[in-house]
Amino acid sequence: MSITMTPIGFVHSTRSEATDDAWDTETATIRLDSSIFSPESLQGLDPFSHVEIIYWFDRVANDTITSGARHPRGNELWPKVGIFAQRGKNRPNRIGLTTARILKVEGLEVRVEGLDAIDQTPVLDIKPYMAEFAPRGATYQPAWATELMTGYW
Repeated sequence: MSITMTPIGFVHSTRSEATDDAWDTETATIRLDSSIFSPESLQGLDPFSHVEIIYWFDRVANDTITSGARHPRGNELWPKVGIFAQRGKNRPNRIGLTTARILKVEGLEVRVEGLDAIDQTPVLDIKPYMAEFAPRGATYQPAWATELMTGYW
């Protein structure tokens, strides 16, 4: 089975390289494709504080895709874990997902903070963040994941 998607728009950001940390210092604009959408597509989004952005890691080379286990960020002090136990960009389907803070919605653009996608990244979908979709009950994660994320945002 094959799935074909068309980007709804693209990320416009000052960051052009996929470095791992300090993403909260970045602001980015998601500009929708005007040949498909009108400003009406974003109507009612501005009262939300955050959006979930689904995007495609289009610059990840085929030969870097990981389907097994690896040490996150190549750090051998952290355990070797499967690709589905981490959020690395070298995923089998190259899909990224981030919750970002909405700064402004205007026309065909959504200005956000904390989107870990580089300039010209294709955006597949935008969804408003709703508290009711957040995890129910307590959440937990291994210590290595907390350590890895220390400087990410």
